[in-house]
Amino acid sequence: MPTSQYPLPSGFSRSTTSEEALGNADLTGKLAIVTGGYAGLGLEAVRVLSGAGASIIVPARDTEKAKAALKDLPRIEIHSFDLSNPASINAFGREFAASHRPLDLFIGNAGIMATPLAHDDRGFERQFATNHLGHFQLAAWLWPALKRSGNARVVALSSGAHRFSAIDFDDPNYQRRPYDAWKSYGQSKTANALFALELDRRGAEHGVRAFSVHPGSIRTELTRYVSDADMEAIGFRDTDGNIPSHIAALFKTIEQGAATTVWCATSRQLDGMGGVYCEDCDIAEALPADTTELRGVMPWAMDEEAAARLWMLSEKLLGISFA
Repeated sequence: MPTSQYPLPSGFSRSTTSEEALGNADLTGKLAIVTGGYAGLGLEAVRVLSGAGASIIVPARDTEKAKAALKDLPRIEIHSFDLSNPASINAFGREFAASHRPLDLFIGNAGIMATPLAHDDRGFERQFATNHLGHFQLAAWLWPALKRSGNARVVALSSGAHRFSAIDFDDPNYQRRPYDAWKSYGQSKTANALFALELDRRGAEHGVRAFSVHPGSIRTELTRYVSDADMEAIGFRDTDGNIPSHIAALFKTIEQGAATTVWCATSRQLDGMGGVYCEDCDIAEALPADTTELRGVMPWAMDEEAAARLWMLSEKLLGISFA
C-alpha cells in the first residue's frame, strides 16, 4: 500500500543534525554506496553512517580528493567513477556486480546545479543526464544487490527546486526549447523524486524501499556555477545583493542538511514505508501547484503516472532494463 505523502510527525525539525537523526542506529555489517560521498552533504552522511558501523563504498571522480577527505574514516572503499560518463558507470557497476555482495543502502547524493547549457555525446542535456540518468544507470547495476539484501533502502537527493519544473516529456534534453538553467535543474530534481517513487513501487515486494530528499538550502560546492544574478533571479538575493531575511532563515548547516538523508537511510520510523518525498527529517506535506510556500512537494513530483513514464523513457534513452 502506498505511503501517504503527509508528515508522520517524526518529532524532528529543520534544525535536527545528522547525528541526532541517526540516533542509536547500529549499522554494523551493513554495506552502503554513496555517490558524492567525499564532499559537502555526502561526506557528512558518510561520516555519520561510518560512525554507526557501516562499510561504505564511495565512487569518486577525484579519487585523490576523496582519499584526503575520507582518510580518517574506517571501512571506506574508494573507486574511480564519473557520474557523467556512461562507460565509467558501467565499469564501476560491473566491478561491484562481480563481487556478489548484498547492498543495504544506496544514496544518490552527487549532482550538479544550474550549469550552462551542454549536451553529452548522446545528446542528453547535462543536468538531466548527470543528476537523473547517471544515477538511474548506476541503480540498474545495483538492483540485484539491493534485492539480495532483502531489507535495502535507496535515498535519492532531490531538492525544493523541483518546484521550478515538471518533466517535459516532449523535450527533456532541451534540443528544441529555449534553455533555462534553473528549470533544467528543477526538471532533474523532479526526476529524482519520481525515480524514488517508481523504484519503491517496483522494489517493495523485494524489500527495497526508496525515498527522495530535500536537504534544505546549504552553501556547498554545488553552487559553484551560480552567480549573484542567478540568485537574484530566483529570489535568493535582492537587488543590492543581500539575502532576504525569510530566505536566510531557510539556510542550514552541513550537519543539518545531511540529517534528512541519514534519517531516510536509517530511521525505524520509516519501516514498511517508501516512495515519499522527505524534508526536515519527516515526510513532506503535499501542496497544491499554485502554492507560494517554500516547503512541501508539488503534485508533479509525486505523480505515479509520470513516474512510470519517466522510468520507461529512461530505460529507452539508456538502452537498459532493470528486469
